[in-house]
Amino acid sequence: MIFPEKLRKGDRIAIVAPSSPVSKEKADACKKLVEDMGYKVKMGKCTYLSIHGYSAGTGEERAKEINEMFADKRVKAIWCIRGGDTSSHTMDKLDFDLIAANPKIFVGYSDITNLNVNFNQKCGMVVFHGPMVESDMLNNFDDFTKISFEKALNMEDELIFENPSGEDFKTMVEGSSKGIIVGGNLALLTSMIGTPYEVDTKGKILFIEDVNESVERLDRMMYQLKYSGKLEDAKGIIFGEFTNCTNKSDENYTTEEMLKDVLRGYKKPVMYNIKSGHCHPMATIPLGTMCTMDTKTKTIKLSR
Repeated sequence: MIFPEKLRKGDRIAIVAPSSPVSKEKADACKKLVEDMGYKVKMGKCTYLSIHGYSAGTGEERAKEINEMFADKRVKAIWCIRGGDTSSHTMDKLDFDLIAANPKIFVGYSDITNLNVNFNQKCGMVVFHGPMVESDMLNNFDDFTKISFEKALNMEDELIFENPSGEDFKTMVEGSSKGIIVGGNLALLTSMIGTPYEVDTKGKILFIEDVNESVERLDRMMYQLKYSGKLEDAKGIIFGEFTNCTNKSDENYTTEEMLKDVLRGYKKPVMYNIKSGHCHPMATIPLGTMCTMDTKTKTIKLSR
């Protein structure tokens, strides 16, 4: 996997909208925020577009813009403004050969999972499951999230992944394992199964998180991963945050209990309570790096 060049103050960052729209006021505020961090900013035109209320331009417009940002030699990093919906519209229009030839920092999560998975797999490029400009930086960029983000972007040979203080990693299945870490949002991972863009978990550490899903829907999606062989193919599983994922029918049967039931008899290590996903504070994961997980020492180490 290619690890992208580090950012320096004064570098140019592109802000793109691969999924859902934001208001013009928020797009302008995002531009100013990143400029105030000490960077030049190239705003994607799609950050100012909205179609049907849930897409930041057509799939063609968004993919063309992403391709152009990767091709632009002046752009050193690409930060997604937010997630949302319809990144799937871009997938067959992205130029993966061009992107692979121009690796650079790419940051996003949630609906951006589609791009993260395929930039890993088709482009051989490390990407960052980290804070997005409007979603996480504009109003709630806490110190832990900022430091974790900077550590991931600037990691040398290895990075010891850390949770916020007082939040311990937890163990669902004991063991240790090593493999490239891949994954992201559960709903997105399952939505691409059976397409040319599905996640390949064979020999990998699979990271999973989600938001605003009922426990019964998560249950269905986990069984889809199970029956498609994605869980068995993986060398281990790391569960991130499942924010606002509740069971209104039985409050005692939580997401945690459901995951334990789905994975009953699973023979590979499983860790959870990893604070990455739709949460604040949020830790950044460089997807595509080599991950060593050990439940005995409760450590997650990422290496280039």
